Amino acid sequence: MDRIEVTGIEAYGYHGVFPEERRLGQTLVVDLELELDLGPAGRSDRVEDTVDYGALVRLTRDCVATTDHRLLEALAENLARLILEMERVQRVHVRIAKPRAPIPDFPGTVAIRLSRSKEGP
Repeated sequence: MDRIEVTGIEAYGYHGVFPEERRLGQTLVVDLELELDLGPAGRSDRVEDTVDYGALVRLTRDCVATTDHRLLEALAENLARLILEMERVQRVHVRIAKPRAPIPDFPGTVAIRLSRSKEGP
């Protein structure tokens, strides 16, 4: 299966277990990998035969900004479901990173990655 990768999508949202995260919000970074047949687009050279990258970025930012989840896992599940509603996408891999997660003495990043397909996980 062919792939489209869109990485480094920054979006501000109010997700988290702690009240401060849900009140103040934070920037999350989303990486997407879509599996689909790119043959039709390669032959036709028409955007209508593939996935519009701009629409994908807008969908991702909107999902992060307007939904409310305590867990990154739930946010990723919701985003994967929305992407799989796109006509040509057969499988999606979603990675969501939370830089500077509110963990004492931990300056790193927490991230989750999940994969979903139209046939199921």
